[in-house]
Amino acid sequence: MDPPHITEFASQRYFDKLRQLSESKDQPQDAVAIPQDGPAAAQSSTFILPLVGQRSSEALPHDALRTEKRRANFSFRTILPSRASVEHDSRRLSTESAPKKSTPFDQLFLALPNELKIQIIASLPLSDILSIRLASRSWHAMITINEFPIARYHLDHHVPAYARRLWPAPDPPAIRLHYLCGIWHRLHVAAKLSYLICERVTKEMFLRTTDTARLQFAPQHERMRRRLIPLIFTLFHFFETYRTLHVEYLKKHGHGLSQTPYTFNPIELQVMNMYDNQTLLRVHQIVPLVVSSFTRRLRPPSYVGRFERSIRGYLKDPPPDEVYATALMVGGLRQVEKFWEIKGYNSRRGVVDSWYHSITKEPVEVTSKPRRGFMGLSRKRSTVNGSDQGRSTADYSATGNGRRGSESGRRGSDASTATNAFWENFVFDTSLAEGMPMGPLPREDVRLLLADLPALNQIWSPTAEALILERGIVQRPQDIKRNAAVLLDLIHEGGAAEEDEWWYGRTAPESVRPPLEAIEEDTIE
Repeated sequence: MDPPHITEFASQRYFDKLRQLSESKDQPQDAVAIPQDGPAAAQSSTFILPLVGQRSSEALPHDALRTEKRRANFSFRTILPSRASVEHDSRRLSTESAPKKSTPFDQLFLALPNELKIQIIASLPLSDILSIRLASRSWHAMITINEFPIARYHLDHHVPAYARRLWPAPDPPAIRLHYLCGIWHRLHVAAKLSYLICERVTKEMFLRTTDTARLQFAPQHERMRRRLIPLIFTLFHFFETYRTLHVEYLKKHGHGLSQTPYTFNPIELQVMNMYDNQTLLRVHQIVPLVVSSFTRRLRPPSYVGRFERSIRGYLKDPPPDEVYATALMVGGLRQVEKFWEIKGYNSRRGVVDSWYHSITKEPVEVTSKPRRGFMGLSRKRSTVNGSDQGRSTADYSATGNGRRGSESGRRGSDASTATNAFWENFVFDTSLAEGMPMGPLPREDVRLLLADLPALNQIWSPTAEALILERGIVQRPQDIKRNAAVLLDLIHEGGAAEEDEWWYGRTAPESVRPPLEAIEEDTIE
């Protein structure tokens, strides 16, 4: 018999020879001499075959003999998997290991209870909430019905304390998105004007014109902008409240303040009594800066001579003081911001003149001229007048000709019309339909205000200074900071913690306080 190493490993012949060797061991007369180191070598082998223990076939019963023969015919082919089983197992493992299809987020969100939905929506930024209202009718209905919890969440977490002091929250049933959006609108205007004023002061007063100088001045610029936001927000409150009270005063008394002798302007005094001593003093100190920055924006560059002005096209003179007073008292700080953001002096002056003309002049009704035919020949008119056309159209619709299923169509159209009317009322009768803060006034109110506008130099300053001295906030008028002292006070480094506590309160979250470093401009419009 050939030695085992010549036969192919794990073949049928290999196991036959292996079985013959084991049988020859049991028979001493036929045994083959095995070297003494054979068992030691077999024990030291790293691969050990699962050899079946040998027993005499005569001592085994019939069933045990059959099992023993089945074991004797043992082969690796009987335990190695076939190709079909491998493919089946691989398919089963792939299906088990493959991730299950996840449910879309919108379905998971809609499956939540309404209370959790409102909590998730309320934590979103206000601009995102207003955009979600436009997604569909169901989203609009969900947000409109739950305006109170959404507005209440933002009022507690994202509205600064000084804004709540100037515009206190109404009764809980009246807290709606209109109140919240009004505060954010005023904050946005104050933030924009603060940035624009800081840009003008940095360039024209601190003379930081190069990029390197502006980069070095960036911390002072940010501190100044951060301190101006609450002060200009208070000015927004002053002009908005003054306009409302002024219209009420004119309607109640039938005459304006120009015909009433007074030491303190009664309307300004009523508004300023809403401010504490520190707020009144600080706002009074920055009012000249705000007014001068606005008036400077509507004038051509002062260094431009007459010849250069003619070349550049700066032909218009600065507007008179009544234009500035009308913009502040009638249009408000939002109108001031609109004028400020227009690029180009000529374009800006043109917009200002057009706006002032639309405010002061009565609207002119444009009448269409009769159209003439070619070479003076008039066009032949139709013999059927409008009443005949309307009557014929009504008769045609009444007969039902040209419309199939008229009764069912009318019923369907009536139902659809009622549904559309319901949704239109539901969409346009929400709290946001009340309009923006300090919006356009009716023509009659504008006419009353224009007849009783104060002069530009009489707005705020005389009444505020007299009230500051009367309250004893300062002892002398010289103690009120002006011009350079105000600018240095705005850019100084210390006192941020005390100011935060004064403006925002002790328990205000970090989302309410603007960061000390430079931040991007607010995108809410």
